[in-house]
Amino acid sequence: MTRSISAAEQIRSHLERVTRLREQAHSEGLSTAVHQIKQLQARRFRATYTDFLNDPRYAAATRFFLDELYGEHDFVQRDEQFGRIAGAIERLFPDAVADLAVDLAETHALTETLDHALAIHWLAQDKACTYAERYVRSWRLTGERAQRQRQLAVVQHMGQELQRLTRMKSLLIALRLMRAPAQAAGLSSLQRFLENGFTAFATLGDARAFLATIREREQRWIDALFDDDLHCCETGLTQELARG
Repeated sequence: MTRSISAAEQIRSHLERVTRLREQAHSEGLSTAVHQIKQLQARRFRATYTDFLNDPRYAAATRFFLDELYGEHDFVQRDEQFGRIAGAIERLFPDAVADLAVDLAETHALTETLDHALAIHWLAQDKACTYAERYVRSWRLTGERAQRQRQLAVVQHMGQELQRLTRMKSLLIALRLMRAPAQAAGLSSLQRFLENGFTAFATLGDARAFLATIREREQRWIDALFDDDLHCCETGLTQELARG
């Protein structure tokens, strides 16, 4: 994706935004609600891609998306490591690797921003409602369709770049050689993210069908959560969660 400011500046800006949102969530008593939302979203993703998780060809790439992008994990350590070496990423790696790091940071910032807004509305919902009902209603009160579309577009671009980078054998070798230095420098979480992504997409081979399916299924959920009849959408999400 075209950038007018440096990759390092973009990475730091996105991660500073994430840090501010974490601090704000803690001070405003939203942290538990944010975590509940992330858990629900991870369950929905697992349910939507059960077929991929059970397919040897797609399983590793699907787990990478679930664990590194849609997961409920605490990414504080990885964020700190990315922020610390943002400048080095830009200096030492090809532009495509720097773009990948920017994509990750932007996806992370978009996710945290949207989850924070969802959490505010989530807490305002009737506690007698099911999680699916609370989620759909919170989603619609949050709005931000353009940000949802941007989130999907950035994830697609990240997948395309991972596909392309796995063909660069010298980069794969260099990444493996970085394991010990990364561990010594306290960058193990960042190293794990890069290795997991490269390994998953190397196993996948041609990622076009995989990425097209993710785009289709996620777009279907975005449209349903915004546009479908409220009761039908809540029922559909309840049924989807039950499959996960």
